[in-house]
Amino acid sequence: MGVAQAAKSLGRPRFRDVVSGLVTGLFSIPEGMAYASIGGFNPVAGLYSGIVSTIVGSVLARTVLMVTTLTSALALSSRSVLNDAGLDPADPANVAALAVMVGAVMLIFGLLKFGSIMNFVSNAVMTGFTTGIALQIIAGVIKDATGYSPTSHNTIGKFIDAFTHIGSWQLTACLVALATVAVWAVFHFIKPLEAFATLIALLVVTIGVVLLNIDVETVGDIASIPNALPPFVVPNLNAMPNLIVGAFAVALVGLAQAAGISAAVPNPDKSRPSTSGDFVAQGAANLAGGVFGALPTGGSLSRTGVAVSAGAQTRWAGIFAGIWLAGLVLVVGSLAEVIPMPVIGGLILVIGAELVAGRWADITLVLRTAPMSTVAMLVTLLATTQLPLHTAILIGAITSLVLFCVTASKAARLVRLTPTGDGGWMTGPVPQQVDSKAVTVLNYSGVGLFAEVPRIDEDWPRVTDSTNAVVVLGLRTLPDVPSSKVIKALRRWADDLHDHGGRLILAGASPATVKVFEAGGLTDVVGIDGIIPATDRVFGAVEEAVRRGEEWIANA
Repeated sequence: MGVAQAAKSLGRPRFRDVVSGLVTGLFSIPEGMAYASIGGFNPVAGLYSGIVSTIVGSVLARTVLMVTTLTSALALSSRSVLNDAGLDPADPANVAALAVMVGAVMLIFGLLKFGSIMNFVSNAVMTGFTTGIALQIIAGVIKDATGYSPTSHNTIGKFIDAFTHIGSWQLTACLVALATVAVWAVFHFIKPLEAFATLIALLVVTIGVVLLNIDVETVGDIASIPNALPPFVVPNLNAMPNLIVGAFAVALVGLAQAAGISAAVPNPDKSRPSTSGDFVAQGAANLAGGVFGALPTGGSLSRTGVAVSAGAQTRWAGIFAGIWLAGLVLVVGSLAEVIPMPVIGGLILVIGAELVAGRWADITLVLRTAPMSTVAMLVTLLATTQLPLHTAILIGAITSLVLFCVTASKAARLVRLTPTGDGGWMTGPVPQQVDSKAVTVLNYSGVGLFAEVPRIDEDWPRVTDSTNAVVVLGLRTLPDVPSSKVIKALRRWADDLHDHGGRLILAGASPATVKVFEAGGLTDVVGIDGIIPATDRVFGAVEEAVRRGEEWIANA
């Protein structure tokens, strides 16, 4: 979306957008700080991630109600990438470098119209990834919620370590965390206040801890929060080459999370969303937010849900969310220093549990119906809990690709077509032997013939005992750019027929495919009239091929 088009699409703000923006901005205080803490970053970076990035993302997004900000998965992925590159996550210049690199990857993906790439990340892989993220989230706040810091660097190891040292848990920290969860639960089940439950739990328990003078760690013990707008940060340019692969992985995490928002939250103005357009919006948001103290950001389903439940009607809701948060940070930002860390720990426990609950239906569906998808889900889950997150998402993406290829290969098939006499065709099994002095019509259906060549070789009918046989091969679904492997296979099948006095005729090839066949020398084997382009009628090319085949047999 261009700047002029974006400005035109803004329209006029509505009062409900102002209110929704305020609610979302308030919600961004505890959630932004909590997510930054999950990743081991300064909680202030979590606040800043909901200002410039959110405003820019809302201005440009094609999914108009999508809120672009920090998510738990992005926070964990970002920490993993920086640690793996040997960079200090506490250095704002390193964070800015990563955010800018992530923004560049997202922007390039969007401009190249790579939105469809998200269709190849299977639901099973995303289910395994988000479930693993939820476990990482819970494991990451064991110290905040219990006062005990596990020594293990492995997610499962942290749980084992924590429960084997339960005697080392601090009673006050545990009670504050439990109180936070309890207050959240009470207001979560009060429908009018459901969207405010997190904010209410934060305020109520924090005030209680302050009034009772309970000695627990606070945000102020970790970082000082100034009453100021995000400062300009110069990215660490020297670190960027080391962040290329990691930035790609973090971008994939953000894009995968955001891809589901357009389906879950349709545009109120009935305009069409665009995944590639949303890629561009998120890329621009990271490029702008990265130099103003923000961590890598992406479409947030939780923050978008808050905005929608609070009455968002246009993209102005997200814009106002960033503006309101900027005002709150500027005026009362330093007050956030009194927030107890066990409160944030309790809220994050809730967030992790909600993530698992939100995916439970998908988990059970995959387990019940799809054995191969179950393997993909478990592989991604284990990778997410045992390996750095950027490595896990790449493993998940590769697993999705393998799963797609296997599924597509199984779906592809070679069938025999027999005319019904009334202008139609009936499918049937491929014959073991082609008939002499007759036309045998075969049809291929699939997405990539090169991968199925070995299987088709097994199904291809024998021609050794046939004479003057013609085989018509329908290729209407063949991709426009067949590989050299396909051309070699077609030449081999055509030569085999020719050696036994027969011929092969290809029907239904697209104009681009015809050019590739000609460039590959296939016309030297099947003849100029042996390749028939596709017609507007589905079986028009096949019918023409049959006619030519019958004429050839008669002449022979």
